[in-house]
Amino acid sequence: MDSEFFPLFIFAGIIFVFATVATYNRFIKYKNMIEESWSGIDIALKRRFNLIPNMINAVKLYNEHEADMFAKTTAQRHGDTAGAERAAEESANSQSLQGLLALAEAYPDLKASQNFLALQHSLGDVEKEIQDARENFNNAVRKNNTLVQSFPSNFMAKMFNFQTAEYFSLELVTQRSVPEVK
Repeated sequence: MDSEFFPLFIFAGIIFVFATVATYNRFIKYKNMIEESWSGIDIALKRRFNLIPNMINAVKLYNEHEADMFAKTTAQRHGDTAGAERAAEESANSQSLQGLLALAEAYPDLKASQNFLALQHSLGDVEKEIQDARENFNNAVRKNNTLVQSFPSNFMAKMFNFQTAEYFSLELVTQRSVPEVK
């Protein structure tokens, strides 16, 4: 009787090994997608960061005192920090840039300057890149987290120490709150 089921056990074992390898490879694929997506976010954030001094210099031409307040943001050079820390830092930068753009509204000459308009346009492009990169990152995180938390892959996740990742959220400079109408 054992010899009758032996080919069935061999077949089941082979299926189990293939399923295990396939699931493990999916974990690796999603891990790499998360890293690749984070790289896209990092590049876009660095591009935005490099625009800040140019915008500050344009504002300095019109008002030295207010621009000094925003010059402090250039001191925040970013290294390789964790996603949550990076999101907090970048949200602070977004708030500073919103203030900078609001300051530009107070100076019609600055607002009409071709250089400042080009910088604002570049900032809008970079903000779109950040948003797209964030979407890609969060999609990869969603896929990874679903795999980590789903049955039966959750057993493999525990066995190989795959964990859920955190979503990346960031308030962009170009996102404005809706004014309260009274």
